[in-house]
Amino acid sequence: MYTLGYDLGSSSIKVALVEIASGKSLSVLSEPKKEMSMLSLKKGWAEQDPDNWWVHLCNATKEILKETKVDPGKITGVGISYQMHGLVLVDKKGIPLRKSIIWCDGRAVAIGNKAFDDLGHNTCSEKLLNSPANFTASKLKWVKENEPDLYNSSFKAMLPGDYIAYKLSGKMNTTVSGLSEGIFWDFAEDKIARWLLDYYGLDEKLIPEIVDTFSDQGHVSAEGAMETGLTEGTPILYRAGDQPNNALSLNVFNPGEVAATGGTSGVIYAITDNLSVRESSRVNNFAHVNYSSGNMRIGKLLCVNGAGIMYRWLLNNLDISSYHEMNELAKKVPIGSEGVVILPFGNGPERMLDNKDLGAQLENINLNIHSSSHLCRAALEGIAFSFVYGMEILKADGIKANVIRAGNDNLFRSPIFSNTIASLIDQEIEIYNTTGAIGAARACQLHDGNYAAFGKQIMDNDYIMSYKPSSANKEYKMAYEIWKNKLEITLKNN
Repeated sequence: MYTLGYDLGSSSIKVALVEIASGKSLSVLSEPKKEMSMLSLKKGWAEQDPDNWWVHLCNATKEILKETKVDPGKITGVGISYQMHGLVLVDKKGIPLRKSIIWCDGRAVAIGNKAFDDLGHNTCSEKLLNSPANFTASKLKWVKENEPDLYNSSFKAMLPGDYIAYKLSGKMNTTVSGLSEGIFWDFAEDKIARWLLDYYGLDEKLIPEIVDTFSDQGHVSAEGAMETGLTEGTPILYRAGDQPNNALSLNVFNPGEVAATGGTSGVIYAITDNLSVRESSRVNNFAHVNYSSGNMRIGKLLCVNGAGIMYRWLLNNLDISSYHEMNELAKKVPIGSEGVVILPFGNGPERMLDNKDLGAQLENINLNIHSSSHLCRAALEGIAFSFVYGMEILKADGIKANVIRAGNDNLFRSPIFSNTIASLIDQEIEIYNTTGAIGAARACQLHDGNYAAFGKQIMDNDYIMSYKPSSANKEYKMAYEIWKNKLEITLKNN
């Protein structure tokens, strides 16, 4: 028997088929083969057509069934992971009324910032655990203000994963975890934040029915079966945003456990069991996948926008053929890159730096002694130092890391990158080879609460290695202090 997992990203739809007994992935593939496009009608806007997501999901499902030759009748559950913070508005027939305003669209920033000031920073931090900022609730307010006819025609406002679940099942529902990522959830009252809806003038009827993250959320309809190739009646058993799902994929559920990813942007996602918020302007706080009123599990999310994109920029602009070659070049240079410092913050405003846009910066180049090897090492160290700086912010926000687990991303494949972080935070980093789609497929088993078996499958199938703190701790600390001093001087001047 098998479970199927989807991971709806902004570039592609990934699908994974997993054998239940062993937890092994039979196949993972994605559609479309060319990256999905975004529509940007104005600077800072980003939209995608929800029906394109559905087309690619259907194609990917048919392809994986054909490739694996698995009888769809033996698929006992479907799990869904999806790009967070997006807005999909549908009419009573479930037809999208406009393109989705997705996670990276910035049109609602001013709306969210004004709400933060008007409603009170303390109130928002204590009840929402966040500023309303540029999240889904603020995007819905933008639609009400700028497209009133469309707003008045709306039947439900959904997150991207809610829409995919609806297309599969014909049922419109959402989760508490999803509502928290949209900043619709009042943690202090453990219910929908009606006071925020009232402030924005939003109709509560737009919010779909709430179901548990791990539960029978609906069944594949006749139409969903016809379009995907799945069997009618197959249950949808799990749904979560991509970052909570990435943590789940790494078996991160409990206080002290931390998940890290090192893609284009880097993410540190740490679990806590209290609602104390000290860094709400720099750290996002969401209901984790296993959150309930009796099981307080909050995911603190810190994002480093300028992460892998810095290393990719070097790859594209140096005469180097691969990340492996870059890593080998970096090994030739000692800790500290012989004085070269790179601040990797060239991917827009950094929330953890109070939304300052510093741009990537390269310092202390000596044309007589420094080479491409120094640039490679300084980039890896600069990105690693950014993660360490983020961990310091999380520590100030009450996080004590007992376990750090990371995906086998390009950055974490580099011993220099991983050893730098492990040594500076004095914490072993476990590396796992998994994907969000595999995690979503395996999560279908958690509706029965068997977390021990779930964790064992991840260890048995995905664990690769661990990076332990180095004995060269003094050298790492000296290099980090130089980097941090440069960053703080730059922040003061911006």
